[in-house]
Amino acid sequence: MKKWRFSAERIIAMIKEQEGGVATAEVCRKHGLSTASFYKYESKFGGLDVSDARKLKALADENAKLKKLLAEQILDNAMLKDVASRKGVTPVQKRKAVGHLCEEHGVSQRRACDVLDVDRSRVRYRSIRPDDADLRKAMKEVAAERRRFGYRRIHIMLERQGIWVYQKKLQRLYLEEGLQVRKRGTRRPVVVPQTINQRWSLDFVSDAFTDGRRFRVLAVVDDFSRECLALVPDTSLSGARLTRELDEIIQTRGMPNRIVSDNGTEMTSPAVLTWCQKTEVDWHYIAPGKPTPNAFIESFNGRFRDECLNETLLSSLADARSEITKWKEGYNQNWPNSSLGNLTPNQFVANMTLHKQAA
Repeated sequence: MKKWRFSAERIIAMIKEQEGGVATAEVCRKHGLSTASFYKYESKFGGLDVSDARKLKALADENAKLKKLLAEQILDNAMLKDVASRKGVTPVQKRKAVGHLCEEHGVSQRRACDVLDVDRSRVRYRSIRPDDADLRKAMKEVAAERRRFGYRRIHIMLERQGIWVYQKKLQRLYLEEGLQVRKRGTRRPVVVPQTINQRWSLDFVSDAFTDGRRFRVLAVVDDFSRECLALVPDTSLSGARLTRELDEIIQTRGMPNRIVSDNGTEMTSPAVLTWCQKTEVDWHYIAPGKPTPNAFIESFNGRFRDECLNETLLSSLADARSEITKWKEGYNQNWPNSSLGNLTPNQFVANMTLHKQAA
């Protein structure tokens, strides 16, 4: 209700006085108001008693309260709809939702907390945890260099740099920085050889130069030590070339008991069959269309493609040989393998050699 200059009782008294025969001008002079104001009061309160005026004022006040409550309820509903997908369950998400309501709807923090049913102490809390900027920087540098590493292998690489941190904390920072590696489908386990040179796996990986020309890479892996024995890129790799590369590996590595491969034309060529008869190496061909029995080389190929071929632009064969050789050396020397107790292939071979000498 509009707030008048005089109370309802006094206004009604002035009207009664004018109705009793006192001139309007005299009533206005006596009470200090203009004639226009008097007639305005008369149109509003004329014919009312004091009790009626009080009831009218009470109804007006109640109506104003109801309008205010309705407006607040509408605003509350609007705020709840606004943060329907923002509220969340974690303290950080709730703090963001409260801040959004305060900024967008111009309400107080107390009001926003009441609407979202959030404790104000949780919103006002400020973490005293250090930001670990140096640790985050070192972790991201390792992740940038080894983009397929998870937090466990990054933890190992940081320890090699002399950075010691609890693994759970590193995992939290790893998730906060969004460095997760998309998981691949699992394969059925394959029986692991028990000694070095007991079984080798080989396969071909295909890729293209920047000008669109295709090339292939011959990959040879020792299934026991996980060593990459050879990565040979070329535009053409025949069966005869395959046997020459195997002979070069054997000169420094020794003769394998078995070699596992698919049924590609190079592997089944007369050159390879003749080489097997000459060296008496057991060459095992996996079933067509079923790469699981050759899982070691398939896993290596995926890693090689993710970390080298997909990350490097190769413009020529010389460029490919240089970059692939560099990656092969880094893999054997620096890549921690969980199946080897997080040792690199070279470290694992060195430990095996020491154990044999000690025995």
